[in-house]
Amino acid sequence: MPDAVIPRLRTWTVRSRIVALLTVLTLLSVFAAGTVAYFVERSRVMEQIDINLESALESGSFTVSSATAPWASVELALAAVVQRVAPDDNTGTLGILDGRAALVPGVPADVQLEKLPGFVDRIVAETAGHVTVMGTYVSEDGRAVRYVAAPVSLGEVDESQPPQAVFVTGYAVQQELAEINEAAQVFTITALVATVATFLIALWVSGRLLRPIRRMREVAERSSAANLDERVPTGDGRDDVSQLAVTVNRMLDRLGGALDSQRELLRDVGHELKTPITIVRGHLELVDSTDPADVDETRELAIDELDRMARLVDDLRAAARLRDPGAFSIRPTDLAVLTEHIASKARAIAGADIAEEVSSPPVTAALDPDRITQAMLQLVANALRHAQGPITIGARARGRDVELFVRDRGPGVPDELKAVIFERFRRGVAEGRGDGGSGLGLSIVQLIAETHGGRAWVTDAWVKQAGEAQPSRGSEFIVSLPGAVAIEEPQGPDTGVGETGPTGAATHPPGLLAPQAAAPAGDDPAGNDPARNDEEQSWHRS
Repeated sequence: MPDAVIPRLRTWTVRSRIVALLTVLTLLSVFAAGTVAYFVERSRVMEQIDINLESALESGSFTVSSATAPWASVELALAAVVQRVAPDDNTGTLGILDGRAALVPGVPADVQLEKLPGFVDRIVAETAGHVTVMGTYVSEDGRAVRYVAAPVSLGEVDESQPPQAVFVTGYAVQQELAEINEAAQVFTITALVATVATFLIALWVSGRLLRPIRRMREVAERSSAANLDERVPTGDGRDDVSQLAVTVNRMLDRLGGALDSQRELLRDVGHELKTPITIVRGHLELVDSTDPADVDETRELAIDELDRMARLVDDLRAAARLRDPGAFSIRPTDLAVLTEHIASKARAIAGADIAEEVSSPPVTAALDPDRITQAMLQLVANALRHAQGPITIGARARGRDVELFVRDRGPGVPDELKAVIFERFRRGVAEGRGDGGSGLGLSIVQLIAETHGGRAWVTDAWVKQAGEAQPSRGSEFIVSLPGAVAIEEPQGPDTGVGETGPTGAATHPPGLLAPQAAAPAGDDPAGNDPARNDEEQSWHRS
């Protein structure tokens, strides 16, 4: 046999294992029950044979002892017993005189005991001591007879001599068991038919139940990075296998979405990197190596474009790290303290005009304070590039929901961009590649909000400052965290960002929220978090 065929023969599918197991269990269960029932019934039949033999013996004893006149001879008493025993099916009766078969019933019996080879000699030998014997005779051809033999005597018994007369009656065991043997044969045939039916039904049912699994395997074999569009048919089933098919389809949807997102990312990154590479290459090809001024200018341009590519790589690394669930630590946080902490950090950014008033409700919210700080400072950095001051930072509670916002007085965001401005590499109409951003900042804000179960969005804000006749237009960038409110009244939890003092104003450990020296343009506005700076040096850039 070829080697390739052997593994296929040894491989059992789940369906074949289930069907084989059900078939074997059915066969064993049916035959175990049938075997127990057969032997219980056989034992009952054998007990009934013994009871009938004892009844025949008692009847014969009564016949001899109840005679109205003394018996003239033992032969007459034995004849009376043999003749008066009521014949039954599958029985035989015999009277033995002086060691030979002498008397039989007048009615033909089913079992002729006198014709059984060696039976009379066996009875004479067993009753030689004037004892009643019950036993089983088995002939050479396998016929079995259950019998009882009792000596018949009148008056005193001379035990030194064998009995002159012996009464014998017996049952043919095979004929008595024939009825239950026939029933056992019918049961065996029925059991085999039921087992075959069970096999066929199990084969059909398991095929239907496991069909989604087989389709899953086929779909998985056909699925590849180039094609994740095929799905497993689910139908209207509500069983576990059908639900598994639904789950697999959802997994394929997620994989397809991740693959599409990866492709889109690669396409966007390729597009973003192509421009600086083209610029650097063009200037290097045209640079006049003999002109120091041209060389310096080209050098500065190349370094600027390389810095842009470095910032893009840093932002991509930061965005990738944020997709790791372990990058977030959701814990109860004093929202007022956190908001003041964010405003204090924002004031340390060079050129930042942050409003003194920081509004926030006195609630404790479940969130990651470090990541929320990261997102809010990113919105502040975005406002610094595209808006006018002052910039307002605050928070508010809407029922169980929390909203943190950054409000500016810039030109606002056009309505057609509000729905897409948080997408990767999406820039406003007034932006160009020279604004210093990578185009990933707002998408990182959205990713942080989504990880908290919320979203980031932008709306128009009309702000009227003191001395102004009309309110000026601006934008309000909002990070919405649904269901984040944990405690209505702050209980002073350890938030890691400070605590509320007796007057309700935020107080902080020395140096934690103290205004920092103005950072150079382009520096990390949250650079005081060294544990995360290695991977996220440029997360504030949009």
